[in-house]
Amino acid sequence: MSHTAKILLLGSGELGREFVISAKRLGAYVVACDAYDDAPAMQVADSREVFSMLDGDMLRAAAEKHRPDYIVPEIEAIRTSVLAELEEEGFTVVPSARAAQLTMNRDAIRDLAANELGLKTSKYRYAKNFDEVRAAAEHTGFPCVIKPVMSSSGKGQSTVREEGALEEAWDYACANMRGDRQRVIVEQFVDFDYEITLLTVRHKGGVTFCPPIGHRQERGDYQESWQPTPMSDEAITSAQDMARKVVDDLGGHGLFGVEFFVKGEEVIFSELSPRPHDTGMVTLVSQNLTEFDLHARAVLGLPVPAELRARPSASAVILAERDSAQLGYDGLAEALSETGTDLRIFAKPTSRPYRRMGVALATAGDTEEARRKARDAAHKVRIVYGD
Repeated sequence: MSHTAKILLLGSGELGREFVISAKRLGAYVVACDAYDDAPAMQVADSREVFSMLDGDMLRAAAEKHRPDYIVPEIEAIRTSVLAELEEEGFTVVPSARAAQLTMNRDAIRDLAANELGLKTSKYRYAKNFDEVRAAAEHTGFPCVIKPVMSSSGKGQSTVREEGALEEAWDYACANMRGDRQRVIVEQFVDFDYEITLLTVRHKGGVTFCPPIGHRQERGDYQESWQPTPMSDEAITSAQDMARKVVDDLGGHGLFGVEFFVKGEEVIFSELSPRPHDTGMVTLVSQNLTEFDLHARAVLGLPVPAELRARPSASAVILAERDSAQLGYDGLAEALSETGTDLRIFAKPTSRPYRRMGVALATAGDTEEARRKARDAAHKVRIVYGD
């Protein structure tokens, strides 16, 4: 059977699942990889490989076995030194091995943004032990935010308002680190009005921006997102200029999730992911081309529109409450009873407290109404635990 391209997907969560669907619609053959079997993206892919992405030998073996046209990371915790070697040997890493290396760790991408590109960021320092955490907090002042330089979906992040809470925050960050580097970033707490994700697509024809996505977080993890979010033309231009500068420096083609804090007209760079972003799940209903469609087009060298629009829409997460390996879902009909609502159940084989198991989506006449509808739909879905 002939295909347009073969893709080796590194990480097979819910974002990878939607990317696989978009890529397969364009004729690609996808090999989904993850550390556990039956991960969400594996269920819709053509083939699968089960191994830790931090195992460089296994990563190389998968690439040499499948000889993909594109290696597409979906997670941060990857042995990026092997990606760099593979790229040198002629494999195409999306968007580039350098981008994967820099964004796998918050320290590298923050240093690039602040020191090399001159983007406005919060005051920050790094720490690899508790004494350094204390010194970093003296530099940033209180309140400050402490988070691992490498983690997933905001895990290990906490806001510290006084010196007495530093040790607990350090312990929490260490317990939720990914990879093998015990290092945190301590940064000044930004008293922002709101925060956004600016989905930025670097493609063969240039750079395209999605309308800004607003989002709300708890425990460092997104709970709901909405698009478009009210933002002045001046602030949008500032965010776009910074996003363009950083993605052009990273190079390659693909979709980037670029996060900013906004205070009045001031826009402050926060983080960047060189892949579809969890807050961008809202694009499954807000845009004609979802973030996953745009990523697939950019990766495959296909045209991406110069301008993208969004109808008022929102997403709200469906979270697990406890550990279980026997799962079912109830209340779906009730959740879908209101016009303009939709669901995505991720079909993860196991649950744990606060694990994202699905998302409710909604469209409406304005984003506030869409947010209400998405929240209501998410609350109506009940996870049934069989053990």
